[in-house]
Amino acid sequence: MSDGTREPDLRYLAHVRPSARQLRWQALEFYGFVHFGMNTVTDREWGLGHEDPALFDPPDVDAGEWVAALAAAGMRGVVLTAKHHDGFCLWPSAHTAHSVAASPWRGGRGDLVAEVSQACAAAGLALGVYLSPWDRTDPRYGSGRDYDDYFVAQLTELLTGYGDVFCVWLDGANGEGPDGRRQLYDWDRYVRVVRALQPEAVVSVCGPDVRWCGNEAGHTRRDEWSVVPHELRDAEGTASRSQQADDGEFSRRVRSDEEDLGSRAALAGYAGECVWYPAEVNTSVRPGWFHHPAEDDRVRPAAELFDLWRAAVGGNSCFLLNVPPAATGRIADPDVAALAGLGDLVRRHVEGDRAGEAVVGDEDGPVDLAGAPVEGRSPWSPDDDRPRLGLRFPSAFPVRSVDLWEDIAHSQRIERFSVVLSRAGEVVWRGGAGVVGHLRILDVPDVLADHVEVVLEEFRARPALTGVRVVSA
Repeated sequence: MSDGTREPDLRYLAHVRPSARQLRWQALEFYGFVHFGMNTVTDREWGLGHEDPALFDPPDVDAGEWVAALAAAGMRGVVLTAKHHDGFCLWPSAHTAHSVAASPWRGGRGDLVAEVSQACAAAGLALGVYLSPWDRTDPRYGSGRDYDDYFVAQLTELLTGYGDVFCVWLDGANGEGPDGRRQLYDWDRYVRVVRALQPEAVVSVCGPDVRWCGNEAGHTRRDEWSVVPHELRDAEGTASRSQQADDGEFSRRVRSDEEDLGSRAALAGYAGECVWYPAEVNTSVRPGWFHHPAEDDRVRPAAELFDLWRAAVGGNSCFLLNVPPAATGRIADPDVAALAGLGDLVRRHVEGDRAGEAVVGDEDGPVDLAGAPVEGRSPWSPDDDRPRLGLRFPSAFPVRSVDLWEDIAHSQRIERFSVVLSRAGEVVWRGGAGVVGHLRILDVPDVLADHVEVVLEEFRARPALTGVRVVSA
C-alpha cells in the first residue's frame, strides 16, 4: 500500500467526511448480534444446508425478552441473522421453501424477523438484518445472475416488510473451498438495492459504509482511523480475509499486520484516494456465534465485556456483541447475567462523569464542553499550534478515565493528545493517546486530582472537540 516516498496530503485527509448515515450509525455506539436459527437446534456453527425444516420448532421464543436483555446491557440496536450460511430463512420468504413457513414452529405461520422488528420498535432499539450471501441450500448458488436475482429478491423482502432498518450486514465468510461452488456476488447491485429501499441504512463489512475491524475476537486497534485508503472498501478483498472454514479457531484470531491503517506513516507513499470507512468491532459473549449448551460455562464475564466495550466504543469504533438464544427460544441465564452486569458497568461509567462540576476553559476564557456532546453545543476549535483545555474542580477526587469526543462531522483530525492531572498545583499523572474520533476513553490509574489539562499535540488541520468527560473511580 505504501512505498514510503511521499508524504500524505494532510489538508486532503482532514476534509474527508462521513455521510449522514455513517454519523447516525456511529452515534449508536453499541448494538447486539443475534445468531439464531437452524444451527441453534442442530448444535452447529455452520449448517450443512438442506436441513429438514421440521427440526426447527423452538418452544419458547420471546423476542421481547431478547431485546430487553440486550437493552439492559446498554445496546441501542439489534442485528438479526435472518438467514445464515445454511440457507434457512427466519421469515416466510416467497422465494424459497426452506424457511419457517415449512417448519412446525408457530404452526408454519411464524415470522421471527417480524417478531424481532416489533420488539425493537416497542423498546426503542434500531433493527438491522444479516443476510448471508453464501447459501448452502439454494440450488442457484454459483449460477451467477440467477442467484443474484434470488439474493436481491430476499433482500427486498427484508427491506420492505419490517419497517426502518439501520444496518444491512453482508458477511464475506465462505467455506466452499477450492473445489466448491463459486458465486461472483454482484456487491454493487446489492448496495444499490439497499440505497433505494432503505437510504438511511449502512451496509456493513462487504459494503461501503462500515468496515470490519479484521477479527472476531473483539480486538480494537490502538489507533483506529476512519479515514483510510479506498481499497479497503473492496468487498472481495474483505471476503478473502473472512472465515473460510468452520475450524473453531477463527473467532479468536487477531492479525498483527493490519494494526495501522490510516496514520501518516501508513499513508506515506500512498497515491490513491482516501474515504471515510469507520470500523465496527464484533465478537460473541461465547466461543461460538450460535448457542451450544456445552459452552454455558464459558460465557465472558461482565468485567471482560466491559473492557471490550471501553476499548471499542472508546476507541472510535462501534461495538457489535453477539448474544445467541438457546434452542428453547430463550437467552440462557449465564448470558442474561453477564449482560446485566455489563449494563451496570456501562451506566456507572457514564454516570460517573464529574466534568459538570468543573470550570472549563482555555486561555481565551470559559468553554462549554463539559460532559458528552449535546445538540446545539458549539465545538471547541482553537486556532493554536498546541491548544490546551483546562478543567478546574472544587476538590480532588479519584479519576478513572478522561473521555474525549471529536467533531467528526468535519472529519477526523486529531493525531495525538496528552492529559495532565494535578492536585493542589502539583502534577500527579501524565498520559496520552493517539487518535480521538467519535470517542476516545483514556484510562487513568485512579489518581486523586482537582485539575485536568487536555493538550492537543498533533493534528491534520484545525481540530475540534465536542465534549469532555472526566470519570470518577
